[in-house]
Amino acid sequence: MNCEIAHERIVSAAYGELPDDQLHEVERHLAGCRDCHTQREEMQALKLLADARPVEEPSPNLIARSRQRLEEALDALPAKRWYERLGQRAMNNFATLQHAPVAACLLLIAGMGAGTLAGYQFSQGRAARRAMTAPAPAPAAPPQTPVSPAEVASISSVVREPNSEIVSVRYNRLVPQQAEGTLDDPGIRALLMLASQDPGSAVVRDNSVGLLAAECRAGHSCKPEGIRDALMVALRYDRDAGVREKAIEGLEPYVAEDVRVRDAVLEALLNDSDPRIRTAAINILVPVEADTSVRQVLSSVADSDQNPHIRNVSREVLSHVPEIQ
Repeated sequence: MNCEIAHERIVSAAYGELPDDQLHEVERHLAGCRDCHTQREEMQALKLLADARPVEEPSPNLIARSRQRLEEALDALPAKRWYERLGQRAMNNFATLQHAPVAACLLLIAGMGAGTLAGYQFSQGRAARRAMTAPAPAPAAPPQTPVSPAEVASISSVVREPNSEIVSVRYNRLVPQQAEGTLDDPGIRALLMLASQDPGSAVVRDNSVGLLAAECRAGHSCKPEGIRDALMVALRYDRDAGVREKAIEGLEPYVAEDVRVRDAVLEALLNDSDPRIRTAAINILVPVEADTSVRQVLSSVADSDQNPHIRNVSREVLSHVPEIQ
């Protein structure tokens, strides 16, 4: 499998739409392709953030405006020229009709009369349907209370009503909200996962990741799709070393059973800039030190890492691993 096909199937796999046989092929490809492995982790991180945000339903005003514009576009289409088609059919049959001029005239007159009646009925029916489906006129807007700019967080949209002086401005107020609940509450967990990606506050990320990590260490429903994913995203991408350190502590109980967690810890050992996190990664990998990929990374770090302490700790761990015969 090439990387282009793998990228397409990674998206389908993230949403559970990939057949099992293709999923196994993707997993085998990811095991040997670092770029595609990173692509899958980024896709999972994006899906996690998207799932944590509520989906906004379109407003009734938007639906009504869209419906009105569709009706206007349909009305602007040129009318069907039924009389032209009728005339063409009459011309095509002219050779046959000329042998019976009286009957031809009668048939032509009857056809034109029937066509005129059908066209009139069609136009009346279309006008009636348009009147039935047309949206009711919007009531007059009540007087608006003046809005202070200091109360506005952002402007979502500015729309002018067609053929009107009415302007609709959708805005978000600066109204703080608060939710309370236990750590088992799905709503609280969703907010914590969202807070773990908050780019504006390292304190918020630190507190949320600390709570999520504590839940995982306690074994409280730390499923792969959810809290565990949020911790792996924080370990890989968070700029704050304290947040990354809490994330790796929360992932420790799952390094033996979850290959994705093991890969995230190995990446931290190879790439993290903080020696504390790299040392923690080595200690966490001790239970799976005999794993081939873990052994290879530890050997590489022990031989060529620039940090003497990291080299020594890696060699100490490898000294307890029996040689492969």
